[in-house]
Amino acid sequence: MNLLTSKYRQVGVDVKKSGIEVFKKHIKSIHEKSFCPVFKNPLDSSTGLVFHTDGAGSKPVQAYLHWTETRDKRWFEGLAQDVVAMNIDDIVCVGAIPISLVDYIALNPRIVPKKEILESLARGFEKTLSLLKKFGISIIFAGGETAELPDQLMTLDVSGAVMGIIELSKIISGENIKAGDIIVGIRSGGRAKYENRENSGIMCNGITLARHCLMKPEYSKKRPEIGSGYFGRFSFDDYLEELNMTVGEAILSPTRIFTPIVFKILKQCGGISGLVHNTGGGLTKCLRLGKNILYVKENLPEPDPIFKLIQKEGRVSWNEMFEVFNMGIGFEVIVKKEEVDNVISIAEKFGVQAMVIGYCDRSKRGNRVIIKSMFGKFEYG
Repeated sequence: MNLLTSKYRQVGVDVKKSGIEVFKKHIKSIHEKSFCPVFKNPLDSSTGLVFHTDGAGSKPVQAYLHWTETRDKRWFEGLAQDVVAMNIDDIVCVGAIPISLVDYIALNPRIVPKKEILESLARGFEKTLSLLKKFGISIIFAGGETAELPDQLMTLDVSGAVMGIIELSKIISGENIKAGDIIVGIRSGGRAKYENRENSGIMCNGITLARHCLMKPEYSKKRPEIGSGYFGRFSFDDYLEELNMTVGEAILSPTRIFTPIVFKILKQCGGISGLVHNTGGGLTKCLRLGKNILYVKENLPEPDPIFKLIQKEGRVSWNEMFEVFNMGIGFEVIVKKEEVDNVISIAEKFGVQAMVIGYCDRSKRGNRVIIKSMFGKFEYG
C-alpha cells in the first residue's frame, strides 16, 4: 500500500504504527514471536505473566457526537465492552487467563459530560464482567485512573490494561505453525447467543477512517472538538436497510468478545498452533506469528455491510481495506487439519459463524500474507 495514497494516512493515522519498533529491544518476552509478550513469573517458575493495554480507539469521539445530538449518556456504555474485548481477546491469543483489569479514562471536563460518562462506563464494565463470569471467566476490576486534561484532549479517551497468567507448558507461541496448518476464521458480525443485539463487525480498528468517510462535514462545523476532515453524507441516526441499523450504531457496535469461544476451543481441541485477534493490521495481523510462514486466505466470506459501505463512500482501495479492517473475520484459529471441524462446531454452538478461510505454507521471504478475494488478489509482508 502506498502511504501517500492511503486514505487512513490522509486522516492522520499510520496503520503500520511506524516508530514502535524502538521499544522492542526493551521487551524481554519468553517467546520473541508470540502474539503478546509473556514474562516469567518471579513468584512461580511454572507460570508466565502477560500484561496488555489497549483502548476503544476513536469510538469515544463518535459516542460523544451521539451524545451532543441526543443527550443520551447510554451511547458511552458500549465503550467499556470495547476496552475489555480489545485487551482480553489479545492475551487469550497466547492462552493466558485474564485475572485483573484497570481502566484509564481521560477527558476534557470543559467539553464532555464527566459524570454521565463515568456513570455509563461503570455500568458498561459491570455488565461486561458479569457476562464473562457466566462463562467462568472471573476478572478482578481493580479501578483505574480518571484524568482531566483540558489542555491535551479535545473530547475523551477510554482505555484499559489487563494482567493475565499462563502455565508455561501451555503457551500458544505461534512457533509451532507449520505448512499445512489450516486457518479457521471466526466472524465478527451477526449476533452471538451471549449478545443482546446485532453486531456490525467493525470492532475498534479503522474507526477514524469510518467516521471521516461516513459522517457529514456539518458535524465538525457545529462541533469542532470532534476534529475536521469529515467528508461523508450521513447523519449519525440515518437508518440503512443493508446495515439493519443506523450508520452511527454500526460505527459504535461494541467489539465482540471472543474469549469464551477461544477458551472452549483450547479446552476441547488439540493441535492449536496459533491464535490471532484481527485488530490493528486487519487480516494481516497474523504476520506477527511464526517464522517464514505464508498465510494464504482464499476463502474469505463476503465482508459485512459496514465494510462495503466504508469502501464505497471513502473510495478506499480494497488492498487498504484488508490491511485496516478485520473485514468480517475478527479472530483466527490456526489449527491442524484433524481439529478443524471441532473448532468450527464450538464457535457455532455460541451462535457465531466460523469457516475455513485458508491455509499456511512455507515462505522464503519472511512472513507473508496472500489474500485472494472477490475484489482481487493482494500480498502483504
